[in-house]
Amino acid sequence: MHATQTSSVGSNTAQLPQVTEPRNPGMALDMDWVRRVQANTSAIERRCATLSARRSIKKDHQAAWLLKAVSLIDLTTLSGDDTEARVQRLCAKARQPIRAEMLDALGMDGLTTGAICVYHEMIAAAVTALHGTGIPVAAVSTGFPAGLSPFPLRLQEITQSVAAGAAEIDIVISRRHVLEGNWQALYDEMAQMRAACGDAHVKAILATGELGSLRNVARASLVCMMAGADFIKTSTGKESVNATLPVTLVMIRAIRDYFEATGFRVGYKPAGGISKAKDALVYLSLIKEELGDRWLMPDLFRFGASSLLGDIERQLEHHLTGAYSAGYRHPIG
Repeated sequence: MHATQTSSVGSNTAQLPQVTEPRNPGMALDMDWVRRVQANTSAIERRCATLSARRSIKKDHQAAWLLKAVSLIDLTTLSGDDTEARVQRLCAKARQPIRAEMLDALGMDGLTTGAICVYHEMIAAAVTALHGTGIPVAAVSTGFPAGLSPFPLRLQEITQSVAAGAAEIDIVISRRHVLEGNWQALYDEMAQMRAACGDAHVKAILATGELGSLRNVARASLVCMMAGADFIKTSTGKESVNATLPVTLVMIRAIRDYFEATGFRVGYKPAGGISKAKDALVYLSLIKEELGDRWLMPDLFRFGASSLLGDIERQLEHHLTGAYSAGYRHPIG
C-alpha cells in the first residue's frame, strides 16, 4: 500500500506516495482469541450516536480536514457500462481532484486521491492513464461482489489482475464461512488469497451488511487480519447496507487490538454510502480518536467512494467564496 508523508492534517506539503509500514505477515489462527471477541451493540450504537453532535469542525480547520479526506479516497467506478474513456476521465480527476485555482488559493499543490479502483477489464486503461503519478490502481476481484465463483477461478482472477498492473486487490470473502462460524475455512481462504496477491496489497471486503451481527463483524475482521490482510474493508457497495459508524467502530477496534497484540498496523476502508463531506469528517474524527494520527494516511485508511469527491469540492469552494456551486461544476467522470 502507498503511504503519504505529511506532518499534520493542515500541512500544505504535497502528498507523495511511499511505503512506510511493514506488511502484516499474519499469524496462526488463534481460536481462543476469536471466541473471546464480543460486541456490545447498544454501547457501540450509543458511542456512535454522539459523534456528529460532539464534533464540529469549522472554517480553515474544516478545509484542512477535507483536503486530507481527498488524499484518502479510492476514487471508484464499478459499473457494468464502464468504458476506457470513463476510466481515463476518472484518472484525470484522481490526478487533479480539486480545481487548480482552488488548490492555489488553499496553498495545497500536488494533491491527488489515494488510488483508483476499477474492475479487472479496466486495469490496463487506468495504469496507462496514471503512469508516472505514483497513484496506485486497485482492482476488485474474487467474483466481486458476491464472491461465489469457483475458488480456483477467484485465485486466478487475483493473479491476472496483479499481472495486469494492479498494486492493490480488493477481494470479497465467502460470507457463509462467517454465518456458519467456520473460522478455519475463512482463515484458509484469506491466506490463499493473500498469497496469490504476491507483492500487491490485499483489502479484505467483509460485506458487513450480510454478516448478521456486530460480533460476526468483529470476529471476521480478526480472522482476516490473522490470515494476512493488509486492509479490512466494510462493503462492496452493492449490498443493501454498506458502511455504517457502528460497523466502523467494531472494525477499527479490532484493528487496534491486533496492533497491540502483534505490532503490525492493518488499514481500514469504509465503502458504500459515504457521499457527503460532513460524513467523511465524522469518519476521520472517529479514526483519530480510536486509532490516532498514524491511521490518517493513505497506506492505512481509504474511503471507497465515487460521489464523495464532488461534495468535498463544493464545500471547499464555499469555504473560499462563501457560495455553493452547482454539482455539475464538479464532474468526476
